[in-house]
Amino acid sequence: MSASAPLPGRAPATVLLVAAVCLVAANMRPTITALGPLLDEVQADTGLATATLGVLAAVPLLTWAAVSPFAHRLSARFGLSRVVLWSLLVLALGTIVRSLPGPTVGLWLGTAIIGVALAVANVLMPAVVKRDFPHRTPLVMAVYTSLLGGVGAVASGVAVPLSHLELAGGEAGWRVSLAVTGLALLPVAVGVWVLAQRPTGSAPPAPRGGARRGMWRDAVAWQVAAYMGLQSAVFYMTLTWLAAISVSAGRGAVVAGYDVMLFQLCALVGAPLVPLVFRGRLARVVPAVIPVFAVVGVVGLLVSPGAAIPLWAGAIGLTSGASLGMALTLVAVRARDAGSATALSGMAQSVGYLLAATGPAAFGSLHAATRGWSASLVLLLATVLLLAGTGVAVGRDRSVGDR
Repeated sequence: MSASAPLPGRAPATVLLVAAVCLVAANMRPTITALGPLLDEVQADTGLATATLGVLAAVPLLTWAAVSPFAHRLSARFGLSRVVLWSLLVLALGTIVRSLPGPTVGLWLGTAIIGVALAVANVLMPAVVKRDFPHRTPLVMAVYTSLLGGVGAVASGVAVPLSHLELAGGEAGWRVSLAVTGLALLPVAVGVWVLAQRPTGSAPPAPRGGARRGMWRDAVAWQVAAYMGLQSAVFYMTLTWLAAISVSAGRGAVVAGYDVMLFQLCALVGAPLVPLVFRGRLARVVPAVIPVFAVVGVVGLLVSPGAAIPLWAGAIGLTSGASLGMALTLVAVRARDAGSATALSGMAQSVGYLLAATGPAAFGSLHAATRGWSASLVLLLATVLLLAGTGVAVGRDRSVGDR
């Protein structure tokens, strides 16, 4: 049993652990989702070009791609629970650095530190769930994903209003908004996570070096990685640029922030559907069917933007929530044990987020080059269709290591 496993026969300990997992989930998105609605303010204050802002949005994804493969080594040496705690503390540090007034180097450095913290937690949390809730993995992952998306949605919705608050004789500004949205729940998460732990002096099992290397030669692992990357690309392209699309269609900045919030709130509806339908014969087709909603939404943005943007944002949100829940569930169920889940999660998220990191930057570059959104939205549509195609392959009931 690991350091964070609940005490046998002790319901309060189990409830505390569930609460800790939920609070970690609540801190996985606000530092990222609050940035998109504030991009106009960041640009006005810093003078960064539109394409550069796309690169800034991609920094966490690039960091996740670089750091994810090392997360399982940290967990093998220090324990899953301890490393998750460290990641929360580093997340707080990055949020503070990013929000400090001064040169834009703090913005870039803080964003990179945030990316490191989230990379480690993103890799380890599916393994935590796999280990501590082996018979409820899809359900717990659905709850985790719902909270991750829900709190992220709230952060998007309140980011602009927070930046406009009158504090100390002037507007709070985007830096204060990013600090508040990023730090609001972190102290609570750290405290509950510490209380939920039960030291045992033993580290969780980790995959052997050969098993870790084998992930990079395993077809199932690559399919999971592709699904992870494509769904992430869809999410982060939409998250980063939906507010700008909304503003260009004549909607105000605050309303555009609400559009981004709605996009993520609809993801709350998508995520809990995964454990309900990912079973029996349906399990094979679910990963491929999930992207259909986003196809409708992206086509809608292409042909009828404007007042209907909330409808199209909601459709894409359904796919984003369900596909994230599906990707995290695939990491857990396609692995044979917690150690393999850690290795698969590290590999899948490294490859996946490297793929996803190209999305926001490419989306912004196409917009800058064409001075319109059509080419960018065609790119988003192509990504959604690739996600559906990958879902056909990854839906087969196989585990890593199967021949």
